[in-house]
Amino acid sequence: MPENNEADTSCHEQAAGSSGHHGYIGNQAGYLRRLKLIEGQARGLQRMVEEEVYCIDILTQVSAMTKALESVSLALLSDHMSHCVVSAAREGDEAADEKVAEAMKAITRLVKS
Repeated sequence: MPENNEADTSCHEQAAGSSGHHGYIGNQAGYLRRLKLIEGQARGLQRMVEEEVYCIDILTQVSAMTKALESVSLALLSDHMSHCVVSAAREGDEAADEKVAEAMKAITRLVKS
């Protein structure tokens, strides 16, 4: 995903699920397109099960969908680091520490999944 270079300090003030300018907003359309493709993959998996497709073929598609989700996750993380964390670092130690800790928690969740 391309880096969003717009300066915006609202990112670190936003709670999860709230509206505001986030690091990914510069490529929101790209993320939505990718997530819609993943949604289509999920529907395809449902059809495969309904049609009693061979297990290994279904697992191959599950793997492809997992990789697509991982790709979106890593791109979002990159956008978060280059926008939200950098913005917080410019504000000072406390804001930066909070954003780094938040990012580390997200990375830990991604690695465990």
